[in-house]
Amino acid sequence: MIRMFAVAATVAAFVADFPATGRVISGPRPQVELKNTGDRPITAWSFAVVSPTATGTHRETHTADVYLSEVTHGLPQSEAHLDWLRPNESRTLPIDSAPPGASVQFVALVFDDGTSVGDPETIGSFFAHRAAERDELKKVVDAFNAALQTKRGAAALEDLQKRFAPSGGEESVPRRSARDAVATWLQRAKAVNDDDLDRSARTYLAFVTKQYEAAVRHSRPL
Repeated sequence: MIRMFAVAATVAAFVADFPATGRVISGPRPQVELKNTGDRPITAWSFAVVSPTATGTHRETHTADVYLSEVTHGLPQSEAHLDWLRPNESRTLPIDSAPPGASVQFVALVFDDGTSVGDPETIGSFFAHRAAERDELKKVVDAFNAALQTKRGAAALEDLQKRFAPSGGEESVPRRSARDAVATWLQRAKAVNDDDLDRSARTYLAFVTKQYEAAVRHSRPL
């Protein structure tokens, strides 16, 4: 559950002493190279690509919260550039465009110990998102525990299918991911036995529990 987005903006840059550097790499597929020059891993960042225009400057802000890569790092669907940026480590990130004269300005950084630097509103949005994700992960953990305590195999999955049924409105990523996983297991329920289904469900529960525990640790700002 890594959050990343880019938006265009014309607000002034937030001035702070950031323990990181950034430079634009132009080309057919433009990128920004970030380097952590501090002594703490960076778990979320927000920076703007600033380019001159005829009337002033254009700012395109890129934001990513990668704190959960502590758990998801190395998984088949994980993206290598969306990982913690550790001390002295450099990484290139894709951007939409890099006009001539474009430069990088940092907006906010969050570190692995809950400290941060930069724009307070941006930092607040990081921790608000983490807290919401923490609560949704807890709901998934609780649902799996409740179902697996009283049922086995296909019966447990049918219970979970009811618990994760769409209820209207916006659905969280943890809930949607859990529902999709349960649906996949149910599709193959006739081809495997209850022990195999239980192992799949308990393996998933262990993984989501690790995500929840990471969200608890990283949702507390210092």
